[in-house]
Amino acid sequence: MKNKIKNSFLLILTAILFMACNKQPSVQEYYVEKQDNGNFIAIDLPASIIKLSENASEETKETLATIKKLNILAFQVNDENKADYETEYANIKAILKGDQYNELMRMKHENFNIVINYQGEDDSVDEFLLFASDRKQGFALARILGDNMEPAKIMKLANDMKGLDEDGSGYSELTNLFKGFGDN
Repeated sequence: MKNKIKNSFLLILTAILFMACNKQPSVQEYYVEKQDNGNFIAIDLPASIIKLSENASEETKETLATIKKLNILAFQVNDENKADYETEYANIKAILKGDQYNELMRMKHENFNIVINYQGEDDSVDEFLLFASDRKQGFALARILGDNMEPAKIMKLANDMKGLDEDGSGYSELTNLFKGFGDN
């Protein structure tokens, strides 16, 4: 009996160690690891930077209220860091293909390939990931963090940019952060 208990305990311990060793890295871990790397630009923004116009719908206001924070990590490729770019691009692709992330959609905008993933349940998302890449310009990885975000409503908010106050300081500050990204 003692041998069965001992063997069962060892089996469980081995399984736990095996799972811990095979843990896939998360986007958060990648972000923290790379934020001080000279090839990257790291930006943390509160959702409060986005100002809505007075005529924004209640649904838009409620949807925005589920967003808490935005983390952006960008890599601008140049002649000196092309090898680093390829390595980091492959690292992010591998992380996003992990079991913890679900792909929501893919699209192309100008020269950028965009992939949107999420973490959480289909109707209650805690993290959206937007990965935009262009091998000539670089890539940006944005983490949109919140509580119980609904994908359909977030997509509607993203598509309904007319509800954003383009004259407000938040919108212009955000766009100015990326002005020149990709200029060679």
